[in-house]
Amino acid sequence: MAEYDETTYGERIAEVYDRFYGRRDNPETVADFLAPLAGKRRALELGIGTGRIAISLAARGVRVMGIDASPAMVAKMRDKPGGADIPVVMGNFADVKVSGGGFGLVYIVFNTLFALRNQDEQLRCFQRVAKRILPAGAFVVDAFNPDHSILAQRQRFTAVDVGTDHVLLDLAINDVVNQTVRAQHILFTAGGVQMYPVQLRFAYPSELDLMARLSGMRLRERYGGWDRSPFTAASPVHISVYELQPKAESASPRITSKRAVARKPTRKS
Repeated sequence: MAEYDETTYGERIAEVYDRFYGRRDNPETVADFLAPLAGKRRALELGIGTGRIAISLAARGVRVMGIDASPAMVAKMRDKPGGADIPVVMGNFADVKVSGGGFGLVYIVFNTLFALRNQDEQLRCFQRVAKRILPAGAFVVDAFNPDHSILAQRQRFTAVDVGTDHVLLDLAINDVVNQTVRAQHILFTAGGVQMYPVQLRFAYPSELDLMARLSGMRLRERYGGWDRSPFTAASPVHISVYELQPKAESASPRITSKRAVARKPTRKS
């Protein structure tokens, strides 16, 4: 996968993405969670893709815009009712290069944050988001909770979908040291075989919390699903809601050397 870049996944899989992954999470349930966080202010989706979530959120009256690197994915959104009305900026969502001021809500779903393939890009994303969130706003991250019992297996083979006229398989190589996954979604149909490559750099919830703190944000709440179920060590995913830190809390601690403290002379009586 030497030629893999930020556009590869979306450009390859756009044609079949909704067919195989559109059922992942009910968009109405997700929109019910997100809409109150946006309120009457704008919302921004990072990696908007085919618009599964954005269209449902916009239907609730939220002003949504998105960022995506794949023209093919965005074209699929444009073909859906309401999809053509959602403005999209094309490019790497790590840069959060959008105009028009701040947002009451920035969100990223379905492990898309992990499409940024190194820690520097992921941290840069947090930092840019922190600059665009309005006071009392939120940054919502939906990602899988890394499971060592699975990731410790250097190679994985999974049947994702088996139908009467197709089979979708996942093949993956895991690197727990560098926290990376290189995989192929392989689709077998009567017409032939199609391969859809994906590369991820996963992060643990605690690492994301640290990225947030380094960016001037903090964890507000975390759930084990969009239904607000409790997050536990056994939760396969987490929904993490971050907010801006109060200025006093986000300021760096002041460290004073004892040698630099001038002592007042004592007067003898």
